[in-house]
Amino acid sequence: MMTLRKRFTLFTIFWLIFILILFNIFVYFFVIKITTRTEQQLLSNKVNLLLDNKKIQEVSYLSNPDLLSEFYNVNEMIRIVNLQGNVVNVIGSDEELLSMPVEFSWKHDTGIKTFPSKRVMYLKVPLYNKMEVIGMLEIARKLNLLDSYLQILVGALSVTSLGAILFAIFGTYWFTSRLTAPIQHMVQTMREIDRSGKLRQIEMDGKEESAELQQLVRAFNQMIERLDRTFERQKQFVADASHELKTPLTVISSYAGMLERWGRNDEKIRDEAVQAISKEAQRLQNLTKSMLTLAEAEQEDWLRLSSFDVVKMVDELAKMLHTTFNRTIRVHSEPIGVMMTADRDKMRQLFVILLDNAIKYSKEPIDITITSTKSMIRILVADKGIGIPEEEIAYLFERFYRVDGARRRATGGVGLGMSIAKRIVDLHEGNIDVFSKPNLGTTIALQFPKKSH
Repeated sequence: MMTLRKRFTLFTIFWLIFILILFNIFVYFFVIKITTRTEQQLLSNKVNLLLDNKKIQEVSYLSNPDLLSEFYNVNEMIRIVNLQGNVVNVIGSDEELLSMPVEFSWKHDTGIKTFPSKRVMYLKVPLYNKMEVIGMLEIARKLNLLDSYLQILVGALSVTSLGAILFAIFGTYWFTSRLTAPIQHMVQTMREIDRSGKLRQIEMDGKEESAELQQLVRAFNQMIERLDRTFERQKQFVADASHELKTPLTVISSYAGMLERWGRNDEKIRDEAVQAISKEAQRLQNLTKSMLTLAEAEQEDWLRLSSFDVVKMVDELAKMLHTTFNRTIRVHSEPIGVMMTADRDKMRQLFVILLDNAIKYSKEPIDITITSTKSMIRILVADKGIGIPEEEIAYLFERFYRVDGARRRATGGVGLGMSIAKRIVDLHEGNIDVFSKPNLGTTIALQFPKKSH
């Protein structure tokens, strides 16, 4: 499989060769056109000088050698042809030019032909005497000097083109080496990560790489950093889950062993063991359910959006919890209700988590305030319970975290409720803030953007 460096180098070389070929062809033919036009102009000027001589208009004087001698140059041939096609006057020293066949022309004619291996430019004009054609004047010149210049031009263009191609090859190879160095470094880093199993970032030198490569390296490092955080969270989650599972399993195992050894005939020990096993089994069930819920919440398509009245839903939930726990939950809202586009079941789960915490850690009535603006829905869940120390608030949404002295296992919690609540809020693109002071109470502030379903 061809590498990016080879592809880029070959593409650059082929494209440069194509441009050089077009450029050389243009220069070659442009020079030919200019020089040929110059030669034609020189021949035309010489013909005009010959025609200015009055004697050339007399038939008797056409064969006079003196008529053409003063206009002769090397590599040229000048001759006069009569109406019968016979050469009556000629001057020149080149045998090839003198052997050119005679072709009488009754009109002005000019061009270039090869004879026999050299390019020859010719110019033919009729000679007149009182509006009557009496003969033809022909001038032919070998383009030896022009052809030698063209050969030099072709050689110069070939040498410069070859030099440009060689320079482009080395320059492109050097440039692509620097261009692909971060990519190769990235590939090498990925292979090292795959071999060692340890994540590591790419060291970036902003002075050498381009802005695009810096963005690529930065994106790779951000991905590695995010993976590192994810792996750390997973390790921490497994460690915390193992720790949380260890306690109830140990209790169940201990009481089961006690029943097996001497509790079969002791009713008091048997009842105590059954209650403890039942309690820890319920705790395991709640823990497993919360862990599964949190795992599902990591999926982006976890939500099923619909439009509903959030005030009505909270009222129904408050009445149910009041009946279950005999606690007063007051709902304050606009009389017309507040329509919200969200996952109804997940939002209900969110309020159950928040109200469950408020019921566990407070004795006073709980207040829920729902307000809305043109773009936002704001919900406050406030209690007057034991509160949370300020230094503990930052860790409240971490998995298996419990505030010292408050969120003890005696309450039945597993430390995953607020993590699930935070995930539900994040998936709805909302914000959750905690305001609390010890022994004064806690207020959970929720804010969600209004959306159309």
